Amino acid sequence: MIPFGQIQFKLLPIILVLLLVFLQYKLWYGTGGIKNMVALKKQLTSQTQINDVLKKQNHELLQQVRYLRTNKDAIEARARQELGMIKKGETFYQIIK
Repeated sequence: MIPFGQIQFKLLPIILVLLLVFLQYKLWYGTGGIKNMVALKKQLTSQTQINDVLKKQNHELLQQVRYLRTNKDAIEARARQELGMIKKGETFYQIIK
């Protein structure tokens, strides 16, 4: 008959190995684990690039707004070009090729 102390001593390495395997699984594949962290870093990089493009577009639009607020001729030119507006007394000619 094997004494109780020897049984515990033989099970201890098995329990420790199982615990190690469980903890490693949680570390790599669990919520907040390394696999999740790598995916979040890729997502962060992608979103940062998108944000940079949008910041640039916002800056350009803000510059256009400032320019239009300060320059009345720019408003008129934009209205003529984009909306096809003409002044009273002007004649509009459209040339079709």
